[in-house]
Amino acid sequence: MIKRFVLPALGALLLATPAFAHAHLLQETPANKAVVTAAPTHLVLKFSEGVQVKFTGVTITGPDKKAVGTGMEMLSPKDDTLLTIPLDGTLAAGVYTVAWHALSTDGHKTQGTYSFTVKG
Repeated sequence: MIKRFVLPALGALLLATPAFAHAHLLQETPANKAVVTAAPTHLVLKFSEGVQVKFTGVTITGPDKKAVGTGMEMLSPKDDTLLTIPLDGTLAAGVYTVAWHALSTDGHKTQGTYSFTVKG
């Protein structure tokens, strides 16, 4: 008797689960936990879906715990999932933390962090 009600209820729940679309970070350059010998001049973030550049960005913290200056974030004209962030000046040796936030084109917010190291 219980099986008769439980199985249909489980099926209904699975079918009724909404699709959660969020702009997840798929790839970053420099990559997470990468050790690079040449200091990057920009970061590139690849998201799982399009993002709104006005509400998407990064904060980069250097080994001295100070924010690294950045230029204006730019979306690729042909791909709204590809964000480029120019860096001001040359990064010194050390570990850098990138805190990012994104607003997808359908209005969902996501955020996260990753780090990379510039080898001295």
